[in-house]
Amino acid sequence: MWYTVAMFEERIEVECYSGYRVNERPLAFTFRGQRFEVEEVMDRWYEGGTPGTPGRPELLTFKVRTREGQLYLLRYNSLFDTWSAISKELFSEGGFVA
Repeated sequence: MWYTVAMFEERIEVECYSGYRVNERPLAFTFRGQRFEVEEVMDRWYEGGTPGTPGRPELLTFKVRTREGQLYLLRYNSLFDTWSAISKELFSEGGFVA
């Protein structure tokens, strides 16, 4: 489980698999000039963009582990068609739990 004290997101470029829907799951991403391949999508969740939340953009969030073993949250915002990343290293000890 992950807990966050504050949200420090940075915009990134993401390569995705698009099957039955666009941006179905991330395959790789570039963060701070370095390309990472996604080894595993550990969890995913969706916010907004449903009949019960009119006017809210769809947000897709993926908890991923890279081939190097690093953990990231990758978030897609459909309103702005942008991706952002939150890395475990951006948080103080105890603020971000794997």
